[in-house]
Order: sequence, then structure tokens, then C-alpha cells
Amino acid sequence: MIFMEAITKQYLLGEVRVPVLKGINLCIKEGEYVAIMGASGSGKSTLMNIIGCLDRPTTGQYALEGRNLMNLDNDELAYIRNYRIGFIFQQFNLLPRSTALENVMLPMIYSHVPKLKRRQRAIDALTQVGLANYLNNRPSQLSGGQQQRVAVARALANRPALVLADEPTGALDSETSQELMNLLTQLNQQGITIVIVTHDLDIANQTQRIIRLQDGLIISETVLEKVSQSKPIVTN
Repeated sequence: MIFMEAITKQYLLGEVRVPVLKGINLCIKEGEYVAIMGASGSGKSTLMNIIGCLDRPTTGQYALEGRNLMNLDNDELAYIRNYRIGFIFQQFNLLPRSTALENVMLPMIYSHVPKLKRRQRAIDALTQVGLANYLNNRPSQLSGGQQQRVAVARALANRPALVLADEPTGALDSETSQELMNLLTQLNQQGITIVIVTHDLDIANQTQRIIRLQDGLIISETVLEKVSQSKPIVTN
């Protein structure tokens, strides 16, 4: 699914080049469930942005699903982001005046999915995350956990092969965080490759492999026991 070799990233601050990633070698197989950990400034968010085609590496090789991405133009990278990758962020980034259904339909507009198909896919995605009874609720009418589930449904709207989650439990309490992790585990069990950036070891321990970054380098990888079956999603 993901193959990186000697990936570096430098940012130019004035006339000074600041290295953030210093030679990342990374392989993530299709269907894996992986956590990336590291202190602030370790490079984990930069690595996530490169994996998600939101940023380009300075040097190195990156292939996604066997396709070399290094020479693609911005339009080609945007296509991959829209059709192959789903994103979940710490802040839910929902449109406040739009319903849950409309928020989930939005990315499919950019992917030119026909209207009726957009609606049905959005209903299916919201049902999958346990929100079938909240299609017409706006974000202000939903709890934090429910808003994050809408964000998960939105990430699934274009049926991606890879879901990237950047601190997805950061704005949630412990109980709601666990509900979200149960949901992500279920999605992984359905075959979706999931990569989470987190600083929470309890969250990372629920994945299959933990990759630790420090000063722009991978310093360790820990393979965990197979993730146990998650509890069913409870709808209200």
C-alpha cells in the first residue's frame, strides 16, 4: 500500500533550510492498522501530510498502491487524494450550517459523483457509523463523538483504500475516544488500511503496529498482537 524510501523534507525559513524528515524508510501493507507516534516536532504530521499527498517530499521515493507519486502534477495528486484516501482530523471541520448528510455528500461533489448516488452513498456511510437517525441534524445538534462519526463517514464517502487519521481522539473524552477506536477497528477489519497519528499510547496500542519518530527519523517499530474484535456500534 505505502512504500517510502529515503524520504526527506526541508522547509525554507528565510535563507535557512530546516530539515524535518531526514531519511524515512517505511512500508505499510494493504489492510494494516498502524499508529505513528512522536513528540511535537518529531516530523509525524509532516510524514502524514506526505503520505496523504497534501505535501511533497524534498527527496526520496514514494509509491502508493504500486504507483510512483514523485513525478505527478498537482491535479494528479488531487485525484489520488479524492478517490483513494480518506482524512479524519482532530477538529471535525464540518460545515456548521449543513446537515450531517450534506457534510458527507460534499467530497463526492468534487469527485463528480451523480447527485442521487451521492445521497445514497452518504446515507450508507452514516448508517455504517451508527448515525442513520441523525441524517438531518446539523453539527450543533450533535455531540462531539457524533460529529467525529460524521467526519469518519465523510472520509469513507469516496470509498477510499486508505484512511489517515490525525489525532482523531484529541478533542474527545475517554469514553467517546474508545467508541471511535472501536469504529476504526471495525473499518480495518473490513479491509481498509488505516494510519493514525497520535501521542496517546493507549490509542496506539489498539493498532497492529506502532512506528515512533524522533527528530525526523524512525527510531523504532513495534508489532502488536492482532487487534481484538471491536464491540458493535451502538446507535441512539
